[in-house]
Amino acid sequence: MNASRSPIRILASASAAPIIRRELNRRNFLALAGALGVTGALAACSPGGGETPSTEATGGPLEKELSIYTWGDYDNPDVLSAFTDELGPRITLDSFNSNEELISKLVAAKGTSGYDIVVPTGVFIPQMIENGLLQKLNRDLIPNLEHMDADYLGRAWDPNNDYSICKAWGTTGFVYDKTKITRELKTWNDFIDAAQNEASGSTSVLDDPAELTGLYFWANGIDWNTTDQGDLDAAEDFLVNTLAPHVSAFDSYPGGAAIPQGTHALMQVWNGDARIGILESPDPDRWQWVLGAPATEIWMDNWAIAAGAPNPEAAHAFIDYVLTPENQLLQVDYIGYHTGAKGIESAAEDAGLPMLDLVFFSSEQVATMHEGEVTEAQQRIVEIWNKMKAAAGA
Repeated sequence: MNASRSPIRILASASAAPIIRRELNRRNFLALAGALGVTGALAACSPGGGETPSTEATGGPLEKELSIYTWGDYDNPDVLSAFTDELGPRITLDSFNSNEELISKLVAAKGTSGYDIVVPTGVFIPQMIENGLLQKLNRDLIPNLEHMDADYLGRAWDPNNDYSICKAWGTTGFVYDKTKITRELKTWNDFIDAAQNEASGSTSVLDDPAELTGLYFWANGIDWNTTDQGDLDAAEDFLVNTLAPHVSAFDSYPGGAAIPQGTHALMQVWNGDARIGILESPDPDRWQWVLGAPATEIWMDNWAIAAGAPNPEAAHAFIDYVLTPENQLLQVDYIGYHTGAKGIESAAEDAGLPMLDLVFFSSEQVATMHEGEVTEAQQRIVEIWNKMKAAAGA
């Protein structure tokens, strides 16, 4: 990993001249934040997506273009450039900030978005399949799927991987400044206590409804996906009236600036972003990463092909290309997340990649991680998020 890595990169290969368009954001994973809007958008389109044109891939010649709609700064530019150099299609890369934004655009376009590859989070995939937003993969064109670890295939949202393949997965924890907080923090309750004491006025949390209510539920041994009114009332009371006055920022990208610049003492953060921030810090020993405990989340983003994709041959070729062991390693090095490839942890260790304890987790740690769900409580969770931000003056 290049220690001088910038939060925003514009790739311009002179030989292949791919176009990379990025928003000024790192990967802003809003998890389930937009589910209310997503649900409404999905309700507006018919199951099966009858208006979507058929663009099945058959293994024919690759098209000249490939459009990828994904999270910001979420692919190694060297992999993108090499794909164009070796196979020809010129890549246009656009970024979205949430699953809501992705899904809303696909729904509005009705199969004419112009995007080929999209990268939804797993829990949203069943709704996207039901409403005809994704096209079925031609697995015969993705032989490098054999390099994926079976543990990261066949997930509940797509049991046969008919529509999606793991791109990367991660989790949530926090980072604290050991020069400001001299005691050891180990759990979400420790995070909450420090936020109200040593780090009061110097605490940031993820700008994400699910992460904020999750913080309370995880600390108190409550199911993260609860729909119980009493649980939601208690979460709102604590987050709005107790924690919010001590929070100074809602920041989904502390690895991009807050950690390297030391602007906060305590920060809720995703593991890959924490790794980036610590590696880019002028004093990395100042920071301590803590996996959320006793429980936290696990999310998985997935390669998928949009219904109506104009370049399905190139889309399949790219997914197959990125699944090779050498490209998977380049991806891990750049994004700092587990890609689900076979033997990727050993390969990363052999390559001497830094801070792998923030990329790979033990089976005991994974057992404490839980997937989110889109439930009937989503509107209330978004309301709690809005009230907490208002109470904090954000």
